[in-house]
Amino acid sequence: MVILVLNCGSSSIKYQVIDICDGGHSLLAKGLVERIGLAEGDLTHKPVGKDIFKLHQPIPDHTTGIRLVLDALTDATHGVIASLDEVKAVGHRVAHGGEFFPTSCIVDEEAKQKIRSLFDIAPLHNPANLEGILSIEKVLPQVKQVAVFDTSFHQTIPAVNYMYALPYEYYEKYRVRRYGFHGTSHKFVAKQGAALAGLPFEQSRIITCHVGNGGSVTAVENGRSVCTSMGFSPVDGLVMGTRCGDVDPSAVLFIAEKEGMSLAEINSMINKRSGVEGVSGVSSDMRDIDAAYEAGNERAILARDMYYSRVKQYVGKYAALMGGVDLVVFTGGVGENSWELREGTCEGLEFMGISLNRDLNKTVRGTDTIISTDSSRVKVAVIATNEELVIATDTYNLTK
Repeated sequence: MVILVLNCGSSSIKYQVIDICDGGHSLLAKGLVERIGLAEGDLTHKPVGKDIFKLHQPIPDHTTGIRLVLDALTDATHGVIASLDEVKAVGHRVAHGGEFFPTSCIVDEEAKQKIRSLFDIAPLHNPANLEGILSIEKVLPQVKQVAVFDTSFHQTIPAVNYMYALPYEYYEKYRVRRYGFHGTSHKFVAKQGAALAGLPFEQSRIITCHVGNGGSVTAVENGRSVCTSMGFSPVDGLVMGTRCGDVDPSAVLFIAEKEGMSLAEINSMINKRSGVEGVSGVSSDMRDIDAAYEAGNERAILARDMYYSRVKQYVGKYAALMGGVDLVVFTGGVGENSWELREGTCEGLEFMGISLNRDLNKTVRGTDTIISTDSSRVKVAVIATNEELVIATDTYNLTK
């Protein structure tokens, strides 16, 4: 079954085309539409086994962008399918499912209404995700669609871990609570890591560290998420590229009062002007931070040390929560590619039974690998995340 996987942002569309069946899967193509709604847009289409195709033209809306993607997929030169009849289903990444969606679902009118009702909670993501769904309805009206939610995997978190100690009425009125994100990634790498380490997924204590420009850590106990570092929004938890992570709310209120900031300005500060960029003054990209770190930039050194330390703190916190840990998994852009992050996180955790193979950790790149020593009581793994495959798999299982 050929499945189109879409991840729609406010001005972009990431996509993959995956041919999947009960026996396995193969990637046919992937690509990116950028600068939707601006004067000039871009399409970069990467078919497997063929040359990359690029297009530069105005792309006024998501429907136009998706039409361009479908044209590229069926093109005689750089296409990967003979006709659109081969696309049997479309899977969408949807950021926020609230308490409505403990699992992925086939898109119907009720699902669309519930996704729309969460716009206030996820104003940067859910409107764009729904726009992708509505665009497919226009372009491929007969094709089934599936919504796969970042929050679904975390719906198993117990109330003691998802509730905030705020007046209970705000949970009753507005469902203010911890939701967590990156759920598709945490679920995928926890399963892959358990298989690689020879652990039974549903009888293990696993800590997954999805670390990138955005990042989160999740405690996975016996196959279920029991706590995660992101909260009501993706700003909570780790120090990130531009997001502040854990912070005393009173500090934010103090700054806002002193600076005369509006709610919109406060939101911009904690989401777009904080994190390693805000501390270092250099960049939100860890590659730039690493370069400044090596050059002796004191603020970059502080920012990177904070970034690493916060991951370590959550590993220790979740080991305590679960009464121990069997496996720690690193994934995400930084988690998969930065040996320094992995070493910095594991250093000092020997008392927990973690013994890192430092030489192997420095050389691993691009393959799923156990990077702990043979004698380590706790296994440590690097696993390449594949959220698109999770979306395709859920879509296949719901529509086949």
